[in-house]
Amino acid sequence: MELLSINFMGKPLRLEGSMAGWQQLYWDNQLVSQLDANAERGERHQHQFTLMAGEQPLNCRLDLSLTWQPFKLDYRVQLDDQVIEQGSRDSKDIEQQVPFTPPPAERRFSLIGLVSLGMKALKSAKLIKVVLASASLAAYSWLFSFQFALALIACLVFHEYGHVKAMKYFGMKTKGIYLVPFLGGLALSDEKINTRWQDVVISIMGPMFGFILSFILLGIYLISGEMFFAGLAVFNAFLNLFNLLPILPLDGGHVLKSISFSMNSLAGIAVCTLAAVGGVVLSYSLGLTLFGFLLIMGMIEILFEWRGRHHSHLLPLDRYGQAVATIWYVGLVGGLIGIIWFFAATGDDLLRLPLMILGT
Repeated sequence: MELLSINFMGKPLRLEGSMAGWQQLYWDNQLVSQLDANAERGERHQHQFTLMAGEQPLNCRLDLSLTWQPFKLDYRVQLDDQVIEQGSRDSKDIEQQVPFTPPPAERRFSLIGLVSLGMKALKSAKLIKVVLASASLAAYSWLFSFQFALALIACLVFHEYGHVKAMKYFGMKTKGIYLVPFLGGLALSDEKINTRWQDVVISIMGPMFGFILSFILLGIYLISGEMFFAGLAVFNAFLNLFNLLPILPLDGGHVLKSISFSMNSLAGIAVCTLAAVGGVVLSYSLGLTLFGFLLIMGMIEILFEWRGRHHSHLLPLDRYGQAVATIWYVGLVGGLIGIIWFFAATGDDLLRLPLMILGT
């Protein structure tokens, strides 16, 4: 990840690094210093390099004090033993920065390149959104009624808007919402995330908006007694609960991966594993067999990838972030299951269907 980018002698001085210990320092996109991977390296780091001003060599040095959890970077830049610039950065600075994009290589004209450019233009056009939305409406109308299909698409858009709202909160540019027949929807951004906290918030805000909508629909049903709102509330809750399953690329997979990969010790992953085992036991005891099975699959996937967590470009969660993300995730899952359970208790076969699926 990009740890630091400042102006030095009229050109950018940029530091890239990860928790694995490797660091690479660039001046005007030219590598001038690097440290090899070493997760046991302490907080103090030093980069020394020489730049030429005509025929005169300039001795440069970058001194760092780096703490990962919680993230804090203090830096001082020296030129011939004179301090040129110093300062500090925290996780908020990392969240707000725009990731460095290498300058594109010069390409010659080609027919393949022209076709590729045309395809990209088509993908970015509003026409593709209209086509996908129309196909989704036709697909859901075939499965249900036209009215229920319209309402279901509105629920999907509301879910995806939660992701878009979170992206905009972090100052990210968005491409909008794309509906995909039988698969739901996608909220796309023009920019990459920098921290696991961004990954958690952007991922969980979709199901969070979905939960709020189901809760509102539940209230409308209790007031009006209309079964249409009951069916919409329970199926919307089921779709958002499905999105919280701990498997990638679903939202829940992103949340649990961010929490697990931010635990920088064997004790941390052990606690996460025990919590997952508790979730599996609880799921089976409540008859949520499918949820328990997928929780096992998701944790196995995370455990296999956990050893490579230090090589990620994402800034990890601190302990406060891990606790907040865990409570938020568990509470949201519990709220959605509660809505599904409430409607299953009515005895209506259609309203019991989501709980029956979870029990398979």
